[in-house]
Amino acid sequence: MTDAAVPSGPAPEKIPFGRPTMVGRELAYIEEAIRNGTIAGGGPFMKRCEAWLERELPARRALMAHSCTAALEMAAMLAEVGPGDEVIMPSFTFSSTATAFVLRGATPVFVDVRPDTLNIDEALIEPAITPRTRAIVPVHYAGVACAMDEIMAIADRHKLLVVEDAAQAHLSHYKGRALGTIGHLGCLSFHETKNIISGEGGALLVNDGRMIERAEILREKGTDRSRFFRGEVDKYTWRDIGSSYCPGEIVSAFLYAQFEQAEGIIAARRASYEAYRTGLASLARAGHVTLPAATADEANGHIFWLLAKDAAARAALLAHLNGRGINAVFHYVPLHSAPAGLRYARAHGNLSVTDDIASRLVRLPMYLGLGEGEVARVIDAIAAFYGKNA
Repeated sequence: MTDAAVPSGPAPEKIPFGRPTMVGRELAYIEEAIRNGTIAGGGPFMKRCEAWLERELPARRALMAHSCTAALEMAAMLAEVGPGDEVIMPSFTFSSTATAFVLRGATPVFVDVRPDTLNIDEALIEPAITPRTRAIVPVHYAGVACAMDEIMAIADRHKLLVVEDAAQAHLSHYKGRALGTIGHLGCLSFHETKNIISGEGGALLVNDGRMIERAEILREKGTDRSRFFRGEVDKYTWRDIGSSYCPGEIVSAFLYAQFEQAEGIIAARRASYEAYRTGLASLARAGHVTLPAATADEANGHIFWLLAKDAAARAALLAHLNGRGINAVFHYVPLHSAPAGLRYARAHGNLSVTDDIASRLVRLPMYLGLGEGEVARVIDAIAAFYGKNA
């Protein structure tokens, strides 16, 4: 493994890991929201966002939220989990996946992931089920689908709820169905790091009609305010637990402008994803790195990752790239080894794949507006690290 000499002359412009981007009418819609006379939650732009999701995914009922974390918290309430209950999920995920259920008193049970997709290994779910299991939470890592047919079949056999953590998977599909619309509940993110953004933001997709009315109540601080505004009751009152989960109108206005350009956003990110995959293929064939198995059509261009040979190679590659103005990063510290994971959760079986990939994974810059020249520069820098021509 060799390191190429740093060229003399002005340093090239830095390539950030991510960059939030406006794509159309964001500012015009924000102005419109203010002129409408309301910028609190529940306004016209929030309803337009919900209608878009229900139409375009399609989803049976979409409830906008101020984050995917909020959507997961609502899902945990709808799952009616509590102390003594268990929820099966991968350890290779963000803390919100687990925290939403821990807040209700439930215990996350971590199982290992597949080495090809980095998604929960469906073959390990059923052995982890106990009489205390109430739900399965598949996480669609990098916008690539988990094996949802198998997961739903397991859930049906054991009468379990499936909550899809589709934070990274907006507009990805599994056998023609949008991720987030297959399980009983699905959760989306519109955080500034995602494909379609609003700064902060999320949505709960309610795919089981029996949960829709209660989901609306949970989002509205435990009241039937939504029914009141539809004219179904003459006043609204406190009905259940809940919290303040609606996004404000300014956030929703920004998001709706992004929805209008969603197809182009995903296409551009998929093009960058495929350029990385093609440009790094020779290094993968030589055994220097492992690339995602998923093609651009099977992902949504949210993340492009590669695996170095070991932790030391990963550290050296990250230092090499960042030293050349390319902001590459690693990803999750597995939850089963985190302090809160040790306190609130438990692992089922050996999570050796999770531990291995977490120590070797590198995420490359990926954002809307990442140019062909910038992708080529990243590829060339990786090739230089390995002393090869990509």
